[in-house]
Order: sequence, then structure tokens, then C-alpha cells
Amino acid sequence: MLTCKTYLNSRPFCFAGGIPISEDLRKLRQLHAFVLKTRALPLFLPTHQLVSSSHNLGYLCFVLNHLENQDLCLHLCNAIVRSLSSNSFNDNGTPLRAVVLFREMLRNGFCPDNYTVPYVLKACAQSQALREGVQVQAYAVKTGLVYSNVYVKNTLMRLYAVCGSVSSARNVFDESSQRDLVSWTTLIQCYVKMGFPREAVLTFFAMCDAKLKADEMTAVIVLSACSKLGDLKLGRKIHDYIFDNGVTFDVFVGNALVDMYLKCGDDDSARKIFDEMPVRNVVSWNSLISGLAHQGEFKDALDMFRKMQSVSVEPDDFTLVGVLNSCANLGLLELGKWVHAYIDRNRVEADGFIGNALVDMYAKCGSIDQAFSVFQSMKRRDVYSYTAIIVGFAMHGEAKRALDIFAEMPQMGIKPDEVTFIGVLTACSHAGLVVEGKKYFEDISYVYNLRPQTEHYGCMVDLLGRAGQIEEAQELIGNMPMEPDAYVWGALLGACRIHGHVELGEDVMKKLLKVEPERDGAYVLMSNIYSSANKWRDAVKLRKEMKEKNMKKTPGCSLIELDGIVYEFRKGGKSHPRSNEIYKLLEQITSHIKNCQNFAH
Repeated sequence: MLTCKTYLNSRPFCFAGGIPISEDLRKLRQLHAFVLKTRALPLFLPTHQLVSSSHNLGYLCFVLNHLENQDLCLHLCNAIVRSLSSNSFNDNGTPLRAVVLFREMLRNGFCPDNYTVPYVLKACAQSQALREGVQVQAYAVKTGLVYSNVYVKNTLMRLYAVCGSVSSARNVFDESSQRDLVSWTTLIQCYVKMGFPREAVLTFFAMCDAKLKADEMTAVIVLSACSKLGDLKLGRKIHDYIFDNGVTFDVFVGNALVDMYLKCGDDDSARKIFDEMPVRNVVSWNSLISGLAHQGEFKDALDMFRKMQSVSVEPDDFTLVGVLNSCANLGLLELGKWVHAYIDRNRVEADGFIGNALVDMYAKCGSIDQAFSVFQSMKRRDVYSYTAIIVGFAMHGEAKRALDIFAEMPQMGIKPDEVTFIGVLTACSHAGLVVEGKKYFEDISYVYNLRPQTEHYGCMVDLLGRAGQIEEAQELIGNMPMEPDAYVWGALLGACRIHGHVELGEDVMKKLLKVEPERDGAYVLMSNIYSSANKWRDAVKLRKEMKEKNMKKTPGCSLIELDGIVYEFRKGGKSHPRSNEIYKLLEQITSHIKNCQNFAH
């Protein structure tokens, strides 16, 4: 048994209330027993030691119940509850222990104050324990704390916001006579989180009318609402507010502005903000790279990635996903392989969204076997993983492999989504699997309780049209619960071209032009239908009509990657600096082919 003398001489130690206390919990309990038995020393135990024993709430409550000083007990309880509700514990069960301790305080006659209640509500928010939080709110209402303390109200609003109850958070806000910046910011954040960005912005303007000035956190949240709305005019208005009201232009505000401008389609302003940022972090680069990729500016996204590397900023998972997405859309297989090697070299787990991005990149860059290899190596697969490989197989005409993978999903407990079925129906269409395609189309509603979208109808029209079942395709369009879009009419017009249905093609073309009057696709397809039917006069008339409307046929385009650089060539284009040499070489190749053909004859 450890004696008091040896305990006082133990090391390491710290001082709490003048008593040296070891870090060892076993020794703490021995000292506790010594004090209770001899009453030789006043009982004052350090908070961090008691928190370390929070896994044994019975012991913790026993200690607190033997404290004679009620004020000291309340102070100690508050300190422990605060520690239990902090983010310093990785154990998911730790925050709820604060609720258990709170109940024990009430059971033993202690009266929690306006410090205790917010800590307990914070613990409930961390664990998303709404039921327990409502019980704590009931106590706060009963004792009047919720009416007299704005901090209690704000913490209660935060609980409802975290648990997704917008109406409850709004009710607490509306019933509050005292509101500070935290109150408004919490409500605004709740609206954004739950998908009500318009309400978030309106609340922000109401806050401004109440003469409260936003801080950096409020500005970031409101900018995220503008990003979700895609409202550039509104975003610029918030930007002006930040500038006019002296909100600190820190890295978080800068990142939010870059993200907002990119998602609202203003690349130039986003780059300007980025260049003006005094401090940048990896999120700053990610905002620009992913934003440019989202706008379809894949080359610019990769240029920014190279600049990021040149200033020695280490990419994270989000960077790599943005780069892989750009590689996939540009067909940059070599750069995609470099990213994959970087992932392996740095022991980044190729699971989740990184694994999904790798599968998508390899599939779109033509390396379907490598895509499948990545898919097989993933330890954790979700619906996006399966969808990426199914769509990849469909793109490569590997219908059987796509459908085999789809059949695995129920066995793995993964439910397909709407995009998965686009891949499945596309696979059926490319392989001419009409019966299977019809079954999968019906399964969308009857088996998986999903609602078919226009894309699914477009896939079915394409499937039926390719198989020559034009009348059934028309019937399907007539029974659509929504208006057919350009993809649906385009699929039917493509079927008319394949099977030479000139008159039906003319009718479909008119409907397609009503949906997309500015696009040249309908004219080009119909012109090809006329040409195939030897109706040259009608084909010429159609091209003349295109010319009168200043409609130009979108030129054919091809891409080639050489030494990590993508070169784009358009039909008849001469933008490449060495175009003269390229055309001269093409003439030589063409001449050589003709000579070989003549020699063969």
C-alpha cells in the first residue's frame, strides 16, 4: 500500500490546491482512500485526473458526492462536464458521459447553473443526441436559464442545427429577446447545412438590418450559400459587404470567395482573389483546381496543379481527386498514372473517393482493365465505386462484365442509384440487349423504388431505336411523365438515321429544334438522313438554312498527349504553331497510302 509520505515524494507531480498529485490514476485513488480514512487533508482532486476516470462514472459520482463544499462541487462538475464535451477525446461515448453526470447532479440535489447547461448541450450536439438535448432544454426552460442567458440559447440552437431540425432552431431564435452575432450565424449555418441557401442569405440581410456586423465566420457561411445558389450578382454583393465593413481578409474568407466565384462561373474574379491572397493553404489551391474542373476548364486546372507543385505545396486527397477528374476528361493517361504512383508512393489509401476517381480516370482514358484492377483492390466500395466501373465497362462495350458487376451489388448490400442504371442501360444499348434492358428499366421503379429520369428514357429510346423497334420507342416517349428533352429526341433521330426513316426524322427534327433551337445537332443528323436516302436537294436546302441562321457545324476534334502535354486538333484548324509541318506530313502520308493502294491493284 502506498503511504502518504512516499506518495508526496513520487514523481512526476503537479500542484493542485497545494497538494502534489501524481499522474498515475491508481495512486490518485490510493490518496483518495487515505484522505477519506484519516481526514488529514482537505479533499481537492485535480480535474484532469477525474476526467481520466470518466469511463468509471460510478467512481466519479462517488468522489463528487463526498465533497462537503457545494460550490466546490458545482465548480468541479462544470469543469468535468466541459472536459467531457470537448473535442479532445476520440472515444465517441465520452460526450454522452457528460449527460449522465448531469443527471447524477440533479439526482443528488445539485443545481446546475448557466455554465453547466451549455456544456451538456454541446455534448449532446457532438453525439447528435437530440432526445437527451430536448430533456436538457426542458430543465433549462423550467429553471429559466434558457430565457435569461444568450449563451444557453445559442448552444441549444447549435444542437438543433447539428441534428438537422431547422424549425426548432428557428423557434429558439424567434423566441429569444437577446440575440448576438453567434445567434444569427448559427441560424444562417443551419439553413446552409440543411439545403436552404436562399433562406440563409435572407437571414443574413435581416442580421444586417438589425445593425450587427458579420465576422469572418459569418462571411464564409454566407459565401457558401451564394456558391450553392450559383448567384453571381448576390455573391458580388456579399464580397462588397466584406470589403466595406472591414471583415478580415484571411485565408478562410479568401478560399470562400474563390469557391463562390468559380461556382458562379466567374473564373477571372476567382483567379484575381487567389492571386491577391496574402496567405494560401492547400484548401486555397483545391478551391481553384476543383472549381476550374467543375467549370470544364480541365487544362487550366492542371496548370494550377503544376504551379502548386512548383511552390512546394503538398497535395491532399481533394487535390488528387480534382487532378484525376481533369485527367479523365482530357484523356491524360500518363499524368493519371503519375497521380496513381504518387498515391502508392505516399501510402495514400486508394479507397473512397480517391479510389472512385482512379477507376473513373482509367476507364475514361481507355484503360478499362487497369480501372477494374483498381476496383478489385479497393477494400471499401460504395455505390459510386460500382457505378464508376459499370459505366466504364458500358463505355467500352463490355456489357456482360458491366451486368455481372451490377449483379454483385445486392450481394454486397449496396443499393444502386439513378446513375448506376444509366450505366446498366447504356451497356444494354451498346450490346443490343433489348429484353434485359426492358427488365432493368422496370426494376428502377418496382424493385429499387427509384424514379426514372429523362436520361433513363433516353437510354431506352436509344436501345429500342438501335434494335429497329421505332414504334415502341415512340410509344415510350408518349408515355413519359415529363417532357422529353434533347437527349430523348436526339436518340430517336439517331435511330431514324440508322434505319432510314426520312419522314419520321423530319417530324422528330422539328421537335428537337423546339427544345434546342441554337444547336446544330438536329440539322447535321437530318442532313445525313437526306444524304443516305439520296435526297441531295433536301440536304443542300438544310445546309443553306443553317448558313442563313449563322449556324456552324461543330468541327470534329481530337486530342493527343505527348510528354504530359495535351494537343487539341480541330477539323481544318491551324492554331497549332507547327500546323504547316503537320499538314505537310499528312499530305505525305496520304500520298504514300494512295501509292500503296495503286501498287496493290
